Amino acid sequence: MSAGFRHVAMFRWKPGTAESRLAELERALEKLPSEVPEILAYRFGRDAGKVEGNFDFAIVADFADRDAWRRYVENPAHQKLIADRIRPILAERAATQYRLESA
Repeated sequence: MSAGFRHVAMFRWKPGTAESRLAELERALEKLPSEVPEILAYRFGRDAGKVEGNFDFAIVADFADRDAWRRYVENPAHQKLIADRIRPILAERAATQYRLESA
């Protein structure tokens, strides 16, 4: 693995969030890497439901460095996705960022 910067975000959705809302979010997330050139790798998915208390959803995104991650955070396409697809169904969010070291 090369050096870089990783962003991990986890979400809990509001009770009763419709499946259609989650499907819309996933479709929007699939498009995001083509709209944000700083994204080097992007994975997301729903919790497998194997451990009670887990968050409902996670996103893992890799960037060249902290500055590239900041540009992603500020990117209008990313901000629109948050406003339109995440905030309306969001109950709780946790996130962390860390440097990736060369292996």
